[in-house]
Amino acid sequence: MAEGGQTNVLILILATAVTAGTPILYAALGELLAERSGVINLGVEGMMLTGAVCGFMAALAFQNPWAGVAAAMLAGGLVSAIHAFLTVTLRADQVVSGLALTIFGTGLSGFLGKSYVGTPLPVHFSADPLPGLGDIPVIGPIFFHQDPLVYITYLLVPAMWVFIYKTRPGLHLRSIGENPWAADSLGVRVILSRYLYVIAGGMLAGLGGAYLSLAYAPSWLENMTAGRGWIAVALVIFAVWNPVRAMAGAYIFGGIDALGFRLQVLGLMVSPFFLKMLPYIFTVLVLIIVIGRSRGAGAGSPGALGIPFDREER
Repeated sequence: MAEGGQTNVLILILATAVTAGTPILYAALGELLAERSGVINLGVEGMMLTGAVCGFMAALAFQNPWAGVAAAMLAGGLVSAIHAFLTVTLRADQVVSGLALTIFGTGLSGFLGKSYVGTPLPVHFSADPLPGLGDIPVIGPIFFHQDPLVYITYLLVPAMWVFIYKTRPGLHLRSIGENPWAADSLGVRVILSRYLYVIAGGMLAGLGGAYLSLAYAPSWLENMTAGRGWIAVALVIFAVWNPVRAMAGAYIFGGIDALGFRLQVLGLMVSPFFLKMLPYIFTVLVLIIVIGRSRGAGAGSPGALGIPFDREER
């Protein structure tokens, strides 16, 4: 293959990595917010599926993909509100609650979307190059020949980083995740904050699911997230609860997914089942490496992650 052709293939793979990594990125940012507040949310997969089907139904009904975005975020927020009520108010086990909501979201999405399987979506998000930026060599085709939901992440990630590390509300977020009793003694409304961040995280997870049904593959299929919610949960650990690192990690996972598809296109004699396994094998390897390296110095997770807050225990 000529050098120019190799360059074009590499650019195509990297551009696909950005696209494939975007739904994981939205879900990971949502999980990051919840975990920063001290609440583990293992219901991301179910919230993504609920967002995907509700987004598809709304976009089809209103003939507007932005209506689908709104519906998906609302659906994800409602499901995550259940998780917040169970874990924050009732102080139920966060892992059990999250797993239950994953099962619930999977069943609910399958029920709601049963009649929509195979229905084409006439209105969806498509790549729209940004004027000027899209003409930049190499970088332009990779990052600026994308759809609007991808461009939103370019603003969302740095905004979230600034919010978490450079603002007073962000300091409060980190404090309720590290030591909610100390934060409460300083006047921070821990319970309200955890509700808000868990619900906001669910809304982002719903948006990540909607990206699949409104942009990545404009259609509805049962279980179309294919485990991306679980990858998002693992990605938060890989990113050490940092949104910028989460963005890089999401693109890496997206690149692994895109590389598997490219190997199939090139006709290499590799089992398609193995290629589908690649992102998940990579997830396990990354977790082993990250946890192994951080064992001596602490994993960097919020100190009160997974611990219910009760003012009476202070």
